[in-house]
Amino acid sequence: MWAERQPKWTYVFIAASTIVYLLQQGTRLWVYLAFTPALAARYPWTIVTSIFLHVDFSHLLFNMFALFLFGTALERGISHRLFASLFILSGVVGNVGYYFTVGSPLVPVLGASGAIYGVIGALAVLEPFRLVYFYGMVPLPMIAAAALWALADVTGLFIPSQVAHGVHLVGMLVGVAAGLYLRRVGGYSYAGYFM
Repeated sequence: MWAERQPKWTYVFIAASTIVYLLQQGTRLWVYLAFTPALAARYPWTIVTSIFLHVDFSHLLFNMFALFLFGTALERGISHRLFASLFILSGVVGNVGYYFTVGSPLVPVLGASGAIYGVIGALAVLEPFRLVYFYGMVPLPMIAAAALWALADVTGLFIPSQVAHGVHLVGMLVGVAAGLYLRRVGGYSYAGYFM
C-alpha cells in the first residue's frame, strides 16, 4: 500500500519566493539577482536566483497559486529530493531557454514560471488524466491543459510581450523528460486526487 508523502519543498519554495519578493520591495539589490542574458557571464548565480524574484504582486500570486496546486500534487508522488531537483533544474534550464529566445539580451527575466512549468510537464506525463481546471474555469485532463499552455507559449514566441515564453516551454520540456524517466523507472506513486 502506498503511503502518501506530505509536500515539503512546495511550501519551502512558496515561502522563499514570498520572502524574496518582500525584500525586493525595500531594496534595488534584486537587479544583481535577476537573470539578464547579456550579463550572464558576469553574474552567473542569477540563473538560479532569478527563479525566486517576481515582477509584481500579481505575478507572485499567480505563480505561487500554480505552484501550490501542481507542486503539492507532484510532490505527493515523488521523493522530496526529486521534486526539489526538478523544480530548480526546470527553472535553470528554462532560463537558458530565455537566453536563446529573448528579443533583447538586456531584458532581465524574473519568476518561478520555468520551474512551475517543469512541474506541470512532469505531472502531465505521470497523471495525464488528472482533472484540472484550465484557467480556473474549464475542466480538462492534465495532458490537455498542459498542451494548451504549451501551444499558447509557442504562439507567444512570435508575438512581442513581457511574458518569457521560452522559459515556460523549456521548463516544461525538462518536466516532460523527468516524467518520462520516472514512468520508466517506476519512481512515481499515483495519488488519485483532483484539482
